[in-house]
Amino acid sequence: MQSIMMNIVALVQLKSFARQDGVFLALLWIASFLLVVLVPTSAWGNLLALSTPFFVGWLLIRFRNNALDGSISFLRGYAYSCYTFFYASLIFAVAQYVFFRYFDNGNFLNILIESVNVWETVYKEGQMHSGPTPAEMKEGLAMFEQLTPIQLTFIFMMQNLFFGAVLSLPIAFFSKKKPVEIKY
Repeated sequence: MQSIMMNIVALVQLKSFARQDGVFLALLWIASFLLVVLVPTSAWGNLLALSTPFFVGWLLIRFRNNALDGSISFLRGYAYSCYTFFYASLIFAVAQYVFFRYFDNGNFLNILIESVNVWETVYKEGQMHSGPTPAEMKEGLAMFEQLTPIQLTFIFMMQNLFFGAVLSLPIAFFSKKKPVEIKY
């Protein structure tokens, strides 16, 4: 019975830290998203997005060292990372919905249209031999254009949850650490 209680307390602690750190990850994603949409010529938004696994790894190591006396199992690290991505995805989804619903005014779609135009140029010059054709890209863009803000938000949230579950595997693996045994 005491083992079950300790596991419940450990899970409550893990989820509490993951909620707090999920806020920080969501803020990173919001900054990244706004930089991509508002300053599309800058690489900073993409760099922030690509820093996600390193940032979550740093948060996990901080949790391990400060709350767990420097040791964490793979499974607990994986659970922490997944919960952190889950909470961040929820917060980010709310922020994206507000952006798409009230502030976007077609900016995001214009960025996608420009990307398709660049893809079409590269494809026509023969520099790209694999991937979708420009016609397929435009067809996908036409379908994307029909989505409501809540549908867009849901798609991005599901993507974030999927990538979070996958990225949590290497993050947990590289952050695991056994407790130090003191021998006398």
